[in-house]
Amino acid sequence: MMNYLIFLAGGIGSRMKSLDCPKQYLLVDEKPIFLYSLETFEKSGDINGIIIVAHKEWREFISKWIKKADIKKFITFADAGEARQSSIYNGLKLLKKLAKQEDNVIIHDAARPLVSGKLIHNCLRQLDKYDGVMPVLPAKDTFYQSANGKNIGGLLPREHLFAGQAPESFKMVPYMLIHEEKTDDEINKMTGSTEIAYKAGLTIKMIPGEEQNFKITTEEDIRLFKIYLQGERVKNKLLV
Repeated sequence: MMNYLIFLAGGIGSRMKSLDCPKQYLLVDEKPIFLYSLETFEKSGDINGIIIVAHKEWREFISKWIKKADIKKFITFADAGEARQSSIYNGLKLLKKLAKQEDNVIIHDAARPLVSGKLIHNCLRQLDKYDGVMPVLPAKDTFYQSANGKNIGGLLPREHLFAGQAPESFKMVPYMLIHEEKTDDEINKMTGSTEIAYKAGLTIKMIPGEEQNFKITTEEDIRLFKIYLQGERVKNKLLV
């Protein structure tokens, strides 16, 4: 059995229009954001191969850094789709030609640079019991429901709410089949890797996520990422 990574690097960073490039390609401490998590997957003993979803105009840039970081598990590029889930499907279609029936797929966002090897392992080790595994964090705030964004229409019970993270892992064949049964429009309306699996009735296991595994969406997130890296450098110096 093999575990393949579909690495989503095709986002355009529409919520950070002040940047000259998509956020995952921004250099932080002299290397692009996407490379931090890609190196973690490369080092993971659970990962056998990597497919990167990216727009063609960024592939030369990515390839340069893959070579520089000596990423050996990279297989090929897949085309970025109209939306996140169609990008995943493009990766799955390539995997269908490469993988075997019993293989698994794990999906990660290039904009989540601080994923740990432990979380990757935990996402994959329970696929013998479930169709999919998703890391989550419990809700900390109180959530209110509103139809118009002005008046409170209801209160959502915090103890029943969880924030999903990536990576999300799946048995490849059932996950592929539910995509093949959907129209392109239906796939493009999906907002998370697990949404399509849950709606199709696949069994999904929730496991504890990690606070540091946040997604870089805003410029404030980039600032927090830099602070985290500074803290790691200080910690490493103290350990020497």
